[in-house]
Amino acid sequence: MAPPAAAGGGGGGGGGGEQQQQRAQGGFSLTGIIRIAVFWYFASKFFSPKKPSDPSMLMSNLFQKGESLDMWVYLSEHEKFNDFGSEGALVWHETNIPYAEWGPHSTRSLSLTYHPSEALKQNGSLYAHVFFARSGYPPDPSDPEYQPLSAFGKTHPVVIHLPKSKADKRKRLLGGQGESDGAGSVSQVIEEDKDEGPVEWIPYWKPNVTINLVEDFTRYPRNAVPPNVAPYLNVEPTTGSYYPTIFFNEFWLLRNKLIPINETVDEVPLNLEVGPISMTKWQLFLQIDQSFQVHRSYGSMLEGESDELKRVFLEGNPYLLGITMVVSLLHSVFDFLAFKNDIQFWNKNKSMEGLSAKSVVVNFISQLIVFLYLLDNDTSWMILASSGVGCCIEFWKIGKAMHIEIDRSGKIPMLKFRDRESYAGNKTKEYDDLAMKYLSYVLFFLVACSSVYSLMYESHKSWYSWILSSLTSCVYMFGFITMCPQLFINYKLKSVAHLPWRQMTYKFLNTIIDDLFAFVIKMPTLHRLSVFRDDIIFLIYVYQRWVYPVDKTRVNEFGFAGEDVPASQGAEVVSSTEGDKKTN
Repeated sequence: MAPPAAAGGGGGGGGGGEQQQQRAQGGFSLTGIIRIAVFWYFASKFFSPKKPSDPSMLMSNLFQKGESLDMWVYLSEHEKFNDFGSEGALVWHETNIPYAEWGPHSTRSLSLTYHPSEALKQNGSLYAHVFFARSGYPPDPSDPEYQPLSAFGKTHPVVIHLPKSKADKRKRLLGGQGESDGAGSVSQVIEEDKDEGPVEWIPYWKPNVTINLVEDFTRYPRNAVPPNVAPYLNVEPTTGSYYPTIFFNEFWLLRNKLIPINETVDEVPLNLEVGPISMTKWQLFLQIDQSFQVHRSYGSMLEGESDELKRVFLEGNPYLLGITMVVSLLHSVFDFLAFKNDIQFWNKNKSMEGLSAKSVVVNFISQLIVFLYLLDNDTSWMILASSGVGCCIEFWKIGKAMHIEIDRSGKIPMLKFRDRESYAGNKTKEYDDLAMKYLSYVLFFLVACSSVYSLMYESHKSWYSWILSSLTSCVYMFGFITMCPQLFINYKLKSVAHLPWRQMTYKFLNTIIDDLFAFVIKMPTLHRLSVFRDDIIFLIYVYQRWVYPVDKTRVNEFGFAGEDVPASQGAEVVSSTEGDKKTN
């Protein structure tokens, strides 16, 4: 069915993605959105055109602060309204509302039940026509006592049309019934989607309509109204002044609060409220909404994520929310520092002695699996770009840990990996192979069990999606196993001096922050337990650093030591160090 002429914008949240995709997209920046909104607001204030000195060139508000207003709210299925005499259309009438004054007498509310008509049930439309007038004056232009400078109004849709959420294309690959529908019905939906027919639009009822009168008495230049105000300014053509701005506040109206209308709906609730709103708060709401639209257009925010962010403010404790924002900022700083030190370590590293090369290869494979999984699940391009860059960095680490050569002996050139001399020429390779041998048995067993369970009890779009989903689940759940070979090498070598401790310290601080989020954020129990998986590994690293302290008398490759040593002993150590460098 084609979209109606009065269709509203924006899709909603739709069905939630899988748990791994939500975690991968958990890096959405709240502070970035607020920063853009605040910057936009103050920039419009400071860089708006200067006010002319001639008062005749300025437009002002036609109403005074505290002036009494009467209000009428009509509901009609027509966008244009002039049936002021209809008692059935009038649903709310209030008198003596003080304009731009704050207090209990300036805020009014009404709750009622509306019975939709048959036309409205058949994908129809409904509008709220709100009129204000000075007390004692009518809003009807045909009334003899009507004064054009004393009445104003605005129309707002109470029913919004949104595209129908796409059916879940996943199915049981082995057959059988899905969670809600059978496999046959899901397959039928998939066949219909392949035809790419017209999008079906569904009418949704807004249960809350909040009417705000903006407290604005600014004298604007006639030809230089600020661009963030001009679209909402209702100018009277004869005098050049403007009426009070009517703002229908839907900032806190979330998608899950909307009520779909169909043939089975006989009544719907309607909560009406009228009150003042300050100029700053009004502009802040507008700028935040525009910021959401910019993020969606750039692909950095998916549909429905703005509602999730608003829900945090609505349902969360304000103190806990403030702590979460501070901790999130620290998490970002530690992430950046860990990334910076990781790059510096591998860029300067000249020897693989004591380091696990196989862990580097496994990390690259894990990052590649996550990237392919995100690509298969239609993730936003910013998340894909971030994951892709991480995948390239992990491959670059392989080049630092091993020799990469191009084998042109066959018809198709192939990459050939060869161990470095500093890695293969000592006990490091032997210990790394031994650790990875036994850990691979455990990892393969866990991967097989998880994949079989996912195949039997979960739905997937295709066999390819099942493979990616199973491998990604194992990366998230059992990825910490890849850090175990390094623990075994440390134990055999009785040394931890070769590790990038600065980078590991920042990662450990991030792990502590993740532990905090595990207690304050709602999540499944298994996921909450999996958050603490890295803690055990890092604690073992800390214990090894304590058990195997750094020998400060050891001379490094430049011939310097942390503590003074006898000259003869120092010369012997330097000569032995140079011999080691030649063999490496």
